[in-house]
Amino acid sequence: MAVRCGGHNGYHAPMLTYPDIDPVAIQLGPLAVHWYGLMYVFGFAAGWWLGRLRARRPHSPLTPAQVDDLVFYIAVGVVVGGKLGYHLFYNLGGLAADPLSLLRLWEGGMSFHGGMLGVFLACWLFQRRLGCGFFRMTDFVAPLIPPGLGFGRIGNFINGELWGAPSNLPWAMVYPPLGPDPRHPSQLYQALLEGLVLFLIVWWFSRRPRPAMAVSGVFLVAYGSFRFLVEFVRLPDEHIGYLAFGWVTMGQVLSLPMILGGGVLLALAYRGARRQAAPN
Repeated sequence: MAVRCGGHNGYHAPMLTYPDIDPVAIQLGPLAVHWYGLMYVFGFAAGWWLGRLRARRPHSPLTPAQVDDLVFYIAVGVVVGGKLGYHLFYNLGGLAADPLSLLRLWEGGMSFHGGMLGVFLACWLFQRRLGCGFFRMTDFVAPLIPPGLGFGRIGNFINGELWGAPSNLPWAMVYPPLGPDPRHPSQLYQALLEGLVLFLIVWWFSRRPRPAMAVSGVFLVAYGSFRFLVEFVRLPDEHIGYLAFGWVTMGQVLSLPMILGGGVLLALAYRGARRQAAPN
């Protein structure tokens, strides 16, 4: 549905209205299957399929069969790390008041940065089992993550959460619970950038053999940059607000170390590659 909004001339281009989507995808008696949970299933399924494709490449650290176990490790890392990270970074008081909120995955409340730490731990544990090296494992995993991020942001959109700031752009969307002002659909921006664009970048980069740490570095720099930029048009969590200067958000504070760390990994990767290529 479109609405007309006033502006400097009393008229703006038609704006969109948020489609009121039932967060429950399937109701089976007392069992409710939520779209948000299904998005995680889709993300893990996409990661599993892509992982088996990558495992068929020469010099892969994993066999296709080992990808099945890896995805289980990553799923546990994402869920546990994402939930704990959200409460530690964004909602520590809420966790103290309601510890069982950790178990209610369908309500959202997942932190990418916490989930990333969970994935790092899962990669470390799994590579110890195989003895292939931590960064060889993270380089293998990095291209598998963006589809899950994209599906997760679509889940945020369906849940009607993580909305953007008011906007007069033609694709701005009115979300009635937040009032009549059209807003940036920041969840869809993130689905596009963190899901599709990030996947294309990292998958393309990883198609050729790269020095250890390079693929992980590209992922960290690209994701951190996309997230930092979208935070300019995304509303911060209401109970946290802006941290400084009227625009710095917690998401930006957590993303900046990713950008810097990814740059360090890239520098170390290619410095090591040059040393190996240099004649003795």
